[in-house]
Amino acid sequence: MISAEKKTKIVTDLQAAKEDTGSSAVQVGIFTERIKELTEHLKVNKKDFAARRGLLQLVGKRKRLLQYIAAENGQAYLDLIKKLGIRR
Repeated sequence: MISAEKKTKIVTDLQAAKEDTGSSAVQVGIFTERIKELTEHLKVNKKDFAARRGLLQLVGKRKRLLQYIAAENGQAYLDLIKKLGIRR
């Protein structure tokens, strides 16, 4: 599980306005952190298939959100993936 401090840091880094806590960019940032944590968990626990399924679902959600961001504003998409270190 992602800690409250990490989540707050991600939100403050990616928010567009002061009250912005649920925009697409913020959601992608939170999903990315959760994906990193699940990946580390699965390196240790290779047979945890429920976590593997959850990881695949998160990757799919993040992919759909990134496609939405790319369709709305291509430059914002490129800036976001560069900031988060995600491949295209």
